Amino acid sequence: MKNTIRIAFLIAVMWGLWYLFRDNFKGGILGYFSVLLSLSVIIIGIIIFLENRHPTQTLTWLVVFGAFPLVGFIFYFLFGRNFRKERMFRKKYFLDKEAFLKVNGEPDISNERIMEMGEHQQKLFKLAQRIGNSPISFGTETQVLTNGQETFSHIIEELKKANHHIHLEYYIVRHDNIGMEIKDVLIQKAKQGVKIRFLYDAVGSWQLSRDYIQDLKNAGVEMVAFGPVRLPFLNNKFNFRNHRKIIVVDGQTAFMGGLNIGDEYLGRSEYFGFWRDTHLMLKGEAVRSLQLIFLQDWYYSTDHSFLTDEYLSPMPIVHKHGGVQMIAGGPDNEYTVIKSIFFSMIASAKESVWIASPYFIPDDDIFQALKIAALSGLDVRLLVPKNPDKRIVFHASRSYFPEMLEAGVRIFEYKQGFMHSKIVIVDNELASIGTSNMDMRSFHLNFEVNAFLYKTRSTQKLVNDYLHDILESRELHIETFSKRNLGLKIIESTCRLLSPLL
Repeated sequence: MKNTIRIAFLIAVMWGLWYLFRDNFKGGILGYFSVLLSLSVIIIGIIIFLENRHPTQTLTWLVVFGAFPLVGFIFYFLFGRNFRKERMFRKKYFLDKEAFLKVNGEPDISNERIMEMGEHQQKLFKLAQRIGNSPISFGTETQVLTNGQETFSHIIEELKKANHHIHLEYYIVRHDNIGMEIKDVLIQKAKQGVKIRFLYDAVGSWQLSRDYIQDLKNAGVEMVAFGPVRLPFLNNKFNFRNHRKIIVVDGQTAFMGGLNIGDEYLGRSEYFGFWRDTHLMLKGEAVRSLQLIFLQDWYYSTDHSFLTDEYLSPMPIVHKHGGVQMIAGGPDNEYTVIKSIFFSMIASAKESVWIASPYFIPDDDIFQALKIAALSGLDVRLLVPKNPDKRIVFHASRSYFPEMLEAGVRIFEYKQGFMHSKIVIVDNELASIGTSNMDMRSFHLNFEVNAFLYKTRSTQKLVNDYLHDILESRELHIETFSKRNLGLKIIESTCRLLSPLL
């Protein structure tokens, strides 16, 4: 009923605007273009107003449309069309939730192991259980992989061991040296009868050659593009990308984290140099959660479901480990799941909050939570790259630094190459590692996956790695940072204006 009223309202507005501008149609082609652009901008402005977005987003869009109509029109079609997001992904949300309940059952938030944890940990467990649709495992072995060489050597070793199936899901896949090496292993395993399914993002991997894809298909690998777009400016799915990086081998071993498939992740790029990133290898119960995330993404893309014991029976780990929970976030979620858990981690911290993120564009909730934590005397640290790979995001990030430094947040720029790790560590005992950046795109638009670790050996490894990275970084201080030139400040402020549009 609401949609019907909105459509009727827009038709009435369009008729009224045509009546007002009808004389302009006498101006030839330019007159037609001027009127159509004006009508489009006004109508889009009304749509944004009716969507009840956050006031900051609404005002930003209206200012852009008023000052730069043509630029605003293009940006809207690239980044702003959220009005169909709920309808586009509603089916996926319910199918995923049904599948998670079918496989995992109702979450047991009274689990004895949960009750043994600290009070603030219990709150985080309960929140993640309720909104994440994924159980907490105390029988999962994890290993932190701290660079591309370590990550890909383990990945290739495990791929070669596969006997039954290999599932891969990636945002970026490149036809370069490491891409070819993985392709050759997959072709070899496919010839041995291993079932291989490969889901790659259509936009993130838009440069992936047809030959690469066809070679794998010819070998029997099922290659599927997530969210294909033929007309980017006219396709509502263009802005909602699959940013996940997942590998599952035989349902027993899995990988997830920050590294895509490309030579730059091995430090082979002249521009970036050494690539500092973090990945995670898992064995045990939590592998099933990653498998389920992949299978549901595959189902969404192909309409083929494989929710059977053949794919959902992980090898049990008898040794006791800390808690491990896999959380999938995306525009299909009822809540902004990963952002909500990040906020809870920050708000519940007792001693420290350490964050590493290559792209730092927080929304108001996270921004205020970090400042309040620092003002409360907590050890709040942010680790970011010294050099940019995306200049608009880089400069927008730095526009937040003065307020954070004044609040007492310690900010470090990584100097030894490009820092791409996506880490949150609280009180040296709770940690998150995964694909989600500390930015609005990861919170609201991308399909992401993060592992949340509670008092595991891997948590301590992340703490040690973070401290080592700090030694490889330069700390920023408010006295010197505030002295950067006026032109740079203007660029940062301008880029920040665009951040709510993402």
